Amino acid sequence: MRRSAGFGGLWRDREFLTFWSAQTVSEFGDRISELALPLIAVTLLNVTPIEVGLLTAAVWLPNLASLFIGSWVDQRSDKRRLMIAADLARTAILLSLPVAYWIDALTLAQLYIKQARNTGDLRFLGYAEAVLGPWTGPNATSADALVLHATVLQSRHDFSGALAVLERARALRPNDVQAWLTSATVLRVLGEYERALAACDSIEDAAVVELCKQGVRGLSGDLASAYAAIQQIDSQGMPPEERAWRDSELGEMAVRLGRDVEAEHWFQNGLRASPGDFYIRAAYADLLLRNGRAHEALALLKGQGSLEPLLLRIAIAQKMLQDPGLEQSSERLAAAFAAEAQRGDGVHRREEARFLLEVRGDPRAALAAALENWKVQREPDDVLVLLRAAQEAGMPQAAQPAAAFVRGHGVQDVRIATLTRAPS
Repeated sequence: MRRSAGFGGLWRDREFLTFWSAQTVSEFGDRISELALPLIAVTLLNVTPIEVGLLTAAVWLPNLASLFIGSWVDQRSDKRRLMIAADLARTAILLSLPVAYWIDALTLAQLYIKQARNTGDLRFLGYAEAVLGPWTGPNATSADALVLHATVLQSRHDFSGALAVLERARALRPNDVQAWLTSATVLRVLGEYERALAACDSIEDAAVVELCKQGVRGLSGDLASAYAAIQQIDSQGMPPEERAWRDSELGEMAVRLGRDVEAEHWFQNGLRASPGDFYIRAAYADLLLRNGRAHEALALLKGQGSLEPLLLRIAIAQKMLQDPGLEQSSERLAAAFAAEAQRGDGVHRREEARFLLEVRGDPRAALAAALENWKVQREPDDVLVLLRAAQEAGMPQAAQPAAAFVRGHGVQDVRIATLTRAPS
């Protein structure tokens, strides 16, 4: 049978081959986009099924639009140019996705970290890690991504891991303010005050350097002078979060100095600057509880029960007031701490020790939790809970590591002084 001459002729036609090749590549790209875009949304952006459905509908929307503009295209004489222009436009849009992802990945990670802090839901830290994953491997080239990853590790109390990642970030960008500041914060939590001061000195922003250094000095024997120095830092023009940091430092220092009226003023200022700062809210609630103002503490913490540290203060206030809501709060806290233990997390070990001591009235269990917590972090509140648990359990010698730390670093805190003066 004779082979069709037309078939052979088409494959030798240069214009046909150009059109066929281009259209094949275009169709292949279309099919990849239809599958890849929803898959990226699921794996990297953790979108909901509804959002995936909307995205898939958007992918097919141009087909619907073609029903309305098809006749207009058919009447044009330059169809090939129009088709090439459309494909080039789609190519540019698709090539922009990696750039957009790179920019938005950092923003999305920041949002997840902020959401974890605002809600106390540690799952958001996992979401942040998933987003940052492609940019934080052994060959990472982005200091910003590494600093965010270190922040996630810090929030999980993986302090050694955070410091290692921050060192990598500084190797890429030696003068990175956030990398040095986060390093100083982590070292301060660990009680490594000399290294923390050195990290503060590496920051180029003068106001941030002063806040950072005086915060460390206030923990290592120079509380009164550090308190006075921070008050001299002009907060005018500071971003709200930086102003809240200054007021929080002043509030905590005033508490340690025994100046509760001044502390309340600073905590209120801090919350005005940053209403969502649950660290300030927790510190203010502690001040109110310590002064027998449980009703005010509950008002301050209204609607904040989704965060374990704040729910703990709610439960303590409820116990002081013999509030019937205590049982539910206690059960929620117990379940949350049990879930953390099952996951191997120790993020809220300090809060667990306080819960066992102040809500459940089980000082021996509280002491065990406080000792585990002391292995990880060494702030004044960690000293306090360990000293109190050891004394109430009738085992004051168990708190000797904390007492030695206080003496060795010259930690000044009227609350700690009261406990260490108490008869054993």
